[in-house]
Amino acid sequence: MRALGVFSTGRGETFVRGARVISRTDRGLEAGEVLCEATDEAAARIQDPRRGQILRQMTPDDERELERMHTLERTEFETCGRVLAELQLPMKLVDVEHVFGGERIVIYYISENRVDFRGLVKTLATEFQTRIEMRQIGVRDEAKLLADYGDCGKPVCCNTHLSEMPPVSMKMAKLQKATLDPTKISGRCGRLKCCLRYEFDTYEELQKDLPPIGCHVITSNGRARVLAHEILASQLLVEMEDRRRVLIPASDVLTVVAK
Repeated sequence: MRALGVFSTGRGETFVRGARVISRTDRGLEAGEVLCEATDEAAARIQDPRRGQILRQMTPDDERELERMHTLERTEFETCGRVLAELQLPMKLVDVEHVFGGERIVIYYISENRVDFRGLVKTLATEFQTRIEMRQIGVRDEAKLLADYGDCGKPVCCNTHLSEMPPVSMKMAKLQKATLDPTKISGRCGRLKCCLRYEFDTYEELQKDLPPIGCHVITSNGRARVLAHEILASQLLVEMEDRRRVLIPASDVLTVVAK
């Protein structure tokens, strides 16, 4: 799930950005990547960061062990799916993660209702001889784990640079004059695309400088009523007193006389 955290180092060691490392966390030994120095500013950008210690830079042996874990995960996924079918539990298996140190296996699943998975955990713990952790996730998290490319042709944001997925609403699509066709503004998860959130704050800030829709304004060509905004172009669609509808620069407005 690409969790972010603040990790200490021992014996005055330093690591360059992008270094692959082995760390100890509350889940055991995990493989990770160094992003940047944990300055106060950088740490403040993370909500409830995980804590741990970097033990060493990843070695060729660690790389081979990590590859072996990924191979095990494919077998464990198949086994988990088989046990789920046998127990007929109302849950969808999404992914299986074998923590690097082998201390635990994390089962990611989706379920609309509460599931009694004690029998599943007992069976899998006997099968794999390690601790089993069940983690319920949502459809956005499923896309973060499994999705590949979005409609834009680029890798999906949730599986590349987004560590947290911001809330997205129809208001954001409407303000940016995006199509309201659900099939075109929905991502791989079936929810509104995260990218609708990226420019929303800019649109809101620019809109503050424009006369509200429905108000009456005085322009250099007479009185008019504001019908719509072209926010990025800083233009207004207005209806003049003679019923003509024209597009004018917002700078042409001399006075806002009434809402």
